[in-house]
Amino acid sequence: MRHLSYKTQFAKKETHQREWFVVDATDLVLGRMAAKVASVLRGKHKPTYTPHFDAGDYVIVLNSSKVILTGSKLDDKNYIDYSGYPGGKKEETARNLIKRRPNKIIERAVKGMLPKNRLGKAMVKKLIVIDGPTHEHAAQKPKELKIN
Repeated sequence: MRHLSYKTQFAKKETHQREWFVVDATDLVLGRMAAKVASVLRGKHKPTYTPHFDAGDYVIVLNSSKVILTGSKLDDKNYIDYSGYPGGKKEETARNLIKRRPNKIIERAVKGMLPKNRLGKAMVKKLIVIDGPTHEHAAQKPKELKIN
């Protein structure tokens, strides 16, 4: 029996090319958008996806304050931060967080869908969230990312 010499191609630093994508979060559901953005940041949309290598692309999310939360999540969903000191627990509803820091709600949703290790920390650095319709990364020629 003869062995075929097909080799799996893994992504490497020397051969990998990063792309830029832009997403308009206006009227998009937070969880569905965050899942697609996390997939692009990981590189799962590419045929050369490698779990142990950061093969993902850069993603710019615009209009972060216009994202939608379905059902009664605006009032029921709580975001908890803890400083590490006694009495340092802070809770905030999604409605207040969107008013106060609209970028934070998208950053937390996407970060929760990435690996919890060094690789995940490197991936989340490629996410740029902006509360507004314009960005300063036109030189990178970002493509529009379609989210159904």
